[in-house]
Amino acid sequence: MIAGKQQLQQSQLFSLKGSILTLSIVTLISFTYFSFKSLRPPLPLSPPTPQLTLLPSATATNRYARKVADREENNADTGKHDDNDELFTDIYHSPKLFKLNLEEMERKFKVYIYPDGDPKTFYQTPRKLTGKYASEGFFFQNIRESRFRTDDPDQAHLFFIPISCHKMRGKGTSYENMTIIVQNYLDSLMGKYPYWNRTLGADHFFVTCHDVGVRATEGVPFLVKNAIRVVCSPSYDVGFIPHKDVALPQVLQPFALPAGGNDVENRTRLGFWAGHRNSKIRVILARVWENDTELDISNNRISRATGHLVYQKRFYRTKFCICPGGSQVNSARIADSIHYGCVPVILSNYYDLPFNDILDWRKFAVVLKESDVYQLKQILKNISDEEFFSLHKNLVKVQKHFQWNSPPIKYDAFHMVMYELWLRHHVIKY
Repeated sequence: MIAGKQQLQQSQLFSLKGSILTLSIVTLISFTYFSFKSLRPPLPLSPPTPQLTLLPSATATNRYARKVADREENNADTGKHDDNDELFTDIYHSPKLFKLNLEEMERKFKVYIYPDGDPKTFYQTPRKLTGKYASEGFFFQNIRESRFRTDDPDQAHLFFIPISCHKMRGKGTSYENMTIIVQNYLDSLMGKYPYWNRTLGADHFFVTCHDVGVRATEGVPFLVKNAIRVVCSPSYDVGFIPHKDVALPQVLQPFALPAGGNDVENRTRLGFWAGHRNSKIRVILARVWENDTELDISNNRISRATGHLVYQKRFYRTKFCICPGGSQVNSARIADSIHYGCVPVILSNYYDLPFNDILDWRKFAVVLKESDVYQLKQILKNISDEEFFSLHKNLVKVQKHFQWNSPPIKYDAFHMVMYELWLRHHVIKY
């Protein structure tokens, strides 16, 4: 009995020693393996995935664009198509991406309008919907008529500061007092609401057309630098930041005559411009070409005394309408040219064209530098009939984007501006 017990104990001892020996061997092998592995050079990194860029200098927007592009590819795989696919032609930088972004915007985008400010003074309502400030007035009205407005600020993606510099001008307010009014109004919003301070105004925007808005707000630097400016004078020398701010098209509505289009046989004049010489480029344009027999260049606005709607009718008879920068870069002449079917010739440096992130302007316009003014006639004559027909055809396609409506209509100027703001929202979000 005792001998059997001793034999069992010895058997268990040998088993334990065996287990310890096995564990030691495994540990030694593992240590050796990982030691050698740590001495090996790292594997080369895989090449970076190409990025789809939607806005310049906006890494966050690239991420958003890639997300939408992935969804676009998935939809293509499942065979989902829209009945209006023919609308999205090569006049856009990325037709399918624009279509998908626009659909998402219409489903989700919400804007909160600050209710403060006396509507009888400078707030909430536009002065009028006509003239060179019509775009500002239409936006103020359209945002209230649209599906994008929300009364719940916690649901809002962006916040609209509804102060109208155009109203101030109409009441004879000086630029110095305009700046004070804007400053005081913004201070009151910052004190009453928490929303500005969450992002230092990055998710806020204001809308103003022509040079008055630039002059009235440039004295409030934290508004101009932080908030999104939707402005009709997007010249870089007044602090316009392309990937932050939005170029508002200056549309002189109502148009005096119907839209032009499919009428190239009537366009016998090579080029046309008439206006005030209130900028260096306009002075040069008039001096070099006002006596030319093929370019119809006038160094003054055409007087109404010469006949009914003579100025507008010139657009119908001309192939190319010259659009030089004025005292401020933008002018209603660009939208006039588009409406009347006259291919615009952009003659300006450092200018962010309206909807430049969306539209490929070179498909329906001629974009030149100011130094090209001396070769203007030859440049236009070198454009073949086939190229002109293509430009004119595409010009007709974009007319709907440069038209304001009340209430707003899909693809019109209001929706294009909202689309630009939607893109800026995603830059802020990321």
